[in-house]
Amino acid sequence: MTNLTTPPPAVLRDDTAKLQGEEDHAADVAPDWKLIWWGFTGHRLAVISLVLFIPIVMIALFPGFFATQDPLESNARRSFVPPQTIHWFDEGRLRPHVYAVEGQRNPETFRMDWIPGEEKLYIDWFSRGFEYEVFGLFTANAHLMTVEGEDVTFHIAGTDRLGRDLWSRIMYGTQVSLSIGLVGVMISLFLGVLLGGLSGYLGGSVDWVIQRLIELLLSLPQIPLWMALSASLPGDWTVTQVYFAITVILSIFGWTTLGREVRGRFLALREEDFVVSARLLGASRWRIIFRHMVPSITSHLIATATLAIPAMILSETALSFLGVGLRPPIISWGVLLQEAQNLQSVALASWVLLPGLFVIVTVLLLNIIGDGLRDAADPYSNH
Repeated sequence: MTNLTTPPPAVLRDDTAKLQGEEDHAADVAPDWKLIWWGFTGHRLAVISLVLFIPIVMIALFPGFFATQDPLESNARRSFVPPQTIHWFDEGRLRPHVYAVEGQRNPETFRMDWIPGEEKLYIDWFSRGFEYEVFGLFTANAHLMTVEGEDVTFHIAGTDRLGRDLWSRIMYGTQVSLSIGLVGVMISLFLGVLLGGLSGYLGGSVDWVIQRLIELLLSLPQIPLWMALSASLPGDWTVTQVYFAITVILSIFGWTTLGREVRGRFLALREEDFVVSARLLGASRWRIIFRHMVPSITSHLIATATLAIPAMILSETALSFLGVGLRPPIISWGVLLQEAQNLQSVALASWVLLPGLFVIVTVLLLNIIGDGLRDAADPYSNH
């Protein structure tokens, strides 16, 4: 007996074919960015990494909101205070708190031992604290968390040798390190597209000169040269001047690989019909390059830029760690890791290595996101 509520197989096949045809039509008329997004969402690990990277971006945009104290405020009497663990429940109720620590001088080593006391410091969420600037436009005093009471502090990531709150310094270091990576990649992207595009489109002597320049830059040992250029910066420069100088130094060597890739793409594109048509219609070289050829490789540029940001972050961290990059009072992950150069500090306070954990996590997430974008932008991959 035939079930009247079930469509015959022929109808099901027709409906399936119709849906498949609609999907194929949508893919045919969709813009490139939408195709890349569809391919990226199919990369589950990359999507998870993007979700996990969003909080890091928020920290970089609003470090003062996530900081608990002024990152530059020091207190030598609270040197190397260990991280205070957040306890989420109090007498069976959800009430986050930390225990106040008390310092006692060890009679044998003469070091300060910090022992949790009995006083509970309850955490206030979305409360007010020290004032900070937002994008240099206005001041605010809202914070994600503080503790109840006046002149009471807590350190969820401990303090450094000068008694400065390490968590707050990591928050501000996130802004500097990520912004250097982003600005450096933007400069490298501009130089790579401009010089690589001219090399591939014009050819001849222009191509020869640019390729020899790339080979020269690639033949130089980067780390010693970075150190030499960074050490040559005037000592009386302001923090802002040093910041932009380090960014430019990192960008000088960051465009070479991209420049060669863009040259190869342009060598293949300059004989395409749409480029030849634009040339016959009298379009200028700059218009052909930036209006017609660059948009055709936008997906590749996005993926390359995403993968280049971690390299910039690691380069800045390495230079600052070696003492020839950014210098205090500016705060970056590399500057914070300078504390790890002192083995005595690491032995007494292992939490000074926490900025390195942020570097590892951020670089790993960006690499996974970049791999996902690269696979999504590859026209020969199966999405």
